[in-house]
Amino acid sequence: MRAHTLHTAVAALVAGLLAVSLAGCGGDGEADTESFSVGLLLPNTVTPRWEHSDKPLIEKRLKELCAGCTMVYANAENDAARQRQQMISMITNGAKVLILDPADSKALRSSIMEADRAGVPVIAYDRLADGPISGFVSFDGAKVGRLQGQALLRAMAQRGDGSNVVMMNGDPSSANAEWFRRGAMSVLAGGAKIARSYETTGWSPENAHANMSAAISALGADRIDGVLAANDAIAAGVISAFKKAGVKRLPPITGQDADLEAVRRLVKGEQYMTVYKPFEKEAAAAAAMAVALGRGEDVRDVSTTQTDSPTHKDIPSILLTPTLVTVGDIEKTVIHDGVFTVQQICPPRLRPGCGRVGLIG
Repeated sequence: MRAHTLHTAVAALVAGLLAVSLAGCGGDGEADTESFSVGLLLPNTVTPRWEHSDKPLIEKRLKELCAGCTMVYANAENDAARQRQQMISMITNGAKVLILDPADSKALRSSIMEADRAGVPVIAYDRLADGPISGFVSFDGAKVGRLQGQALLRAMAQRGDGSNVVMMNGDPSSANAEWFRRGAMSVLAGGAKIARSYETTGWSPENAHANMSAAISALGADRIDGVLAANDAIAAGVISAFKKAGVKRLPPITGQDADLEAVRRLVKGEQYMTVYKPFEKEAAAAAAMAVALGRGEDVRDVSTTQTDSPTHKDIPSILLTPTLVTVGDIEKTVIHDGVFTVQQICPPRLRPGCGRVGLIG
């Protein structure tokens, strides 16, 4: 009964429903008496979503699905060695399931194997990891890259300046970085010239700034017609490099995650687009998997597809659909879904810009 209820919840989420009925979940009263610990391991604090959205959303959903469950949390601060120690500590202290967003998709393999030997299933969250993963929850990374590539080509065509693109990829230690890049290149390969390509260690704005500064120095700002920035933190570093170089008319720049500052940059016209990924759906899917595994149920009852990693095939997975956001999409996406209010997006300094784009009267 409980497995059926969790499957129904996740199916509703994938269909786009944010509110999932809990009717029948633990209806026999057993769920209220169950108690086990779920470990949540997130990769960094550079990306605002981890602390501001994913952590509280996962904890909330776990409590809704399993009133007696507790969550133990750790952030790796972009340090794979630290994350390995955090995993070991959670296993030692009795965590029954781990939800892991790896700081390094390959380096955590031995720790995942250790968890497997200890009988502690690991759910890869947002980023796939090597090793015996029991489940995977993410947004479709290839679709993310395609949305970025398609938007960039469209923006460059509208400006008519040229087709030279600088690729500002993510951290090579993350499986997602290559996933995004492949998706973007499937679109860009026929319509753009890749003038330079960089990897951004730690997904940090500072490293993105340094890489973009190098590209501007090598190519000249006037020969950069678009920038494929893998996420919003990288986009921030790209924009700061152009500003430091004295560039007034920025080329189209992509992003991902719909961070508040990124949405504000859309309003200001500094960033062309971002990718909105409703984190509530992702968090709810991960919580459903964790509860199913903690109760000893078959995680395939809550998965919707399968994914292959470099080390394992047919990993039960839930891959959600991302959404393109340009300035004209803000109201019907992040405002409509309650992620941000107009007041948050439009502080006094941005009110003129918000008026120009129709967010305020």
